[in-house]
Amino acid sequence: MGGKVENVGILAMEIYFPSQYVAQEELEKFDEVAAGKYTIGLGQSKMGFCSDREDINSLCLTALHRLIEKNSLNLHDIGRLEVGTETIIDKSKSVKTFLMTLFANEGATDIEGIDTTNACYGGTAALFNAINWVESSSWDGRKAIVVAGDIAVYGKGPARPTGGAGAVAMLIGPDAPLVFDCGVRASYMTHAYDFYKPDLASEFPYVDGKLSIQCYLSALDNCYNLFCKKMRKVDSNFKGLLSLDGMLFHSPYCKLVQKSLARVSFNDFLNASEEDREKQFPGLSQFKDYQRANTYFDRDVEKAFMTYSKELFEEKTKPSLNIARNVGNMYTPSLYGGLVSYLVSKSADQLIGKKFALFSYGSGLASTMYSINICNDMSAGSKLEKLINSLHESVAMLDKRQSVEPQLFSDLMQVRTENYHTAPYEPSGPINVLFPGTYYLVKIDDQRRRTYDRKL
Repeated sequence: MGGKVENVGILAMEIYFPSQYVAQEELEKFDEVAAGKYTIGLGQSKMGFCSDREDINSLCLTALHRLIEKNSLNLHDIGRLEVGTETIIDKSKSVKTFLMTLFANEGATDIEGIDTTNACYGGTAALFNAINWVESSSWDGRKAIVVAGDIAVYGKGPARPTGGAGAVAMLIGPDAPLVFDCGVRASYMTHAYDFYKPDLASEFPYVDGKLSIQCYLSALDNCYNLFCKKMRKVDSNFKGLLSLDGMLFHSPYCKLVQKSLARVSFNDFLNASEEDREKQFPGLSQFKDYQRANTYFDRDVEKAFMTYSKELFEEKTKPSLNIARNVGNMYTPSLYGGLVSYLVSKSADQLIGKKFALFSYGSGLASTMYSINICNDMSAGSKLEKLINSLHESVAMLDKRQSVEPQLFSDLMQVRTENYHTAPYEPSGPINVLFPGTYYLVKIDDQRRRTYDRKL
């Protein structure tokens, strides 16, 4: 297509979360656990969930249709469509093929891309594929779309409050308001059995809770330090967290994100010169000889650096947690729900020219830290303003959801569990509670073929 395009990134975004939620405070009482275990201990307020009327295909169809509709997209202008998900309902047929029903209706079938899977990292991998395609010799001038979606469900017990569900759709192309930095992605990939789903007859994962936290923080240490090293090669004045306007994280639960921001400060402390350490981190010198690998569960380190980073957290990270706190862990869309929350917490003129880092983590494990720059165009009707205004409309749906009593929530989860592999099957979940425009499962026939409809 000629020369290399510039300012490749996110042109538009859309987010979808279920119309029903259970309050974590009520769930504490229902589960007969200590008050505050979920609300304070995990930092969660509400958890979105799906009845048997919604599956991964319907979630992604809903988010994609909204993106197309709200941005009046010409489907022939889309050359790549990728899906990131770990909610697998077919070992062969990709979610992307179901999404093609929206394109095939318009005769648009020349579209590359399929699904990408590795726990919560699949959405980021799909996003990188789309960015790389636009920047490559394969690009034909059209835009790309990335859809990340998941339904996070757990069996009865302490892990269930860390569930959630949702989908994010992103339009990718050049001259974007959210521009991806080139050459500074920092990845950490290795093997671990911290969270995995080997039982294909069940929605539930196998989870080693302590190992999962250790893997997450270890990946964060490795990605952050390599990211800083790469950033200093392009900007010798880069000072780590202090040089960033925002720091966003994959959010299994909000409390871990706050601890992660403290962990970033701990890394800055260890990396600082002795002179800078005394100025920037007064009263913390007793930790200067600590080894990272020995401190993942060190309460003294955690407490000291959470205290130190409290204001940094309020400024750079907390604005990204509104959706995570009120919907739960959406898995692959989690980080991008954080991006949505961050963007709608500010006005366009407060965001222009800002730089923020994003940490994506998927168990097993795969992780990357990268950075986004917000464009400097603050004119009325700019791409940035349009993107933020559109997201405000979507996030406003949080207040239009229906609260469900824990017993009914538990019953609906039981229906999902008991019928996970049933065919033929007709869902029993109510349709009237769904948001307008939501796709839903009508039936699964005796050949396990799924049929969907859209609520008007």
